[in-house]
Amino acid sequence: MNCDKQMMRLYAVTDKSWLSGESLYQQVEQVLKGGATLLQLREKGLSKEEFIEEARQLKKLCSQYQVPLIINDSVEVALAVDADGVHLGQQDMNPIQARKQLGNNKIIGVSAHNPQEAQLAQQQGADYLGAGAVFGSSTKTDAGLLSKESLKEICDSVSIPVVAIGGITAENLWQLEGTGIAGVAVISAVFAQQDIEKATRNLKTMLGQMKLD
Repeated sequence: MNCDKQMMRLYAVTDKSWLSGESLYQQVEQVLKGGATLLQLREKGLSKEEFIEEARQLKKLCSQYQVPLIINDSVEVALAVDADGVHLGQQDMNPIQARKQLGNNKIIGVSAHNPQEAQLAQQQGADYLGAGAVFGSSTKTDAGLLSKESLKEICDSVSIPVVAIGGITAENLWQLEGTGIAGVAVISAVFAQQDIEKATRNLKTMLGQMKLD
């Protein structure tokens, strides 16, 4: 396994919906200053060349803060910029195939919505799981809700770290206490906030006070 629970504690996922005149690079730096432990670059609208260039810039930035960079969906982009890993959905490349291309030292995350998907992903070599949407999702309109009980079942069914994702905010974060998660993946809870660094630091503090497993 190429990651641990501490690395998964506060997992920031990029979204350009809230740039408000700033560049994504500037916003990501604020998230890193605030204490994010992992960053995922998620891009749906860029060409492959643009995606690679953006990933290359953010890889340098993340390296300065010693925070791993994960690429959403694309093993090709992850390879092109020597990213720290990739996150795969259920419709994306199989983790076994991704491992063959990326090698043994890269992080592979997989989205899981039930214990069966979670166990299969672990068997196929996933290093961590993303489970949700725990409170709904503004970025994925087709994401089904995952109850607190179902989230706990997923966590109990595997030995690799699980991060909860989907509509998580500073207001509802406490509801995830005791589910067994290693941490949370957040988007609007940091990137949509007026003071991104402060919002990130606040979430990090709250997570440090919670009993997650």
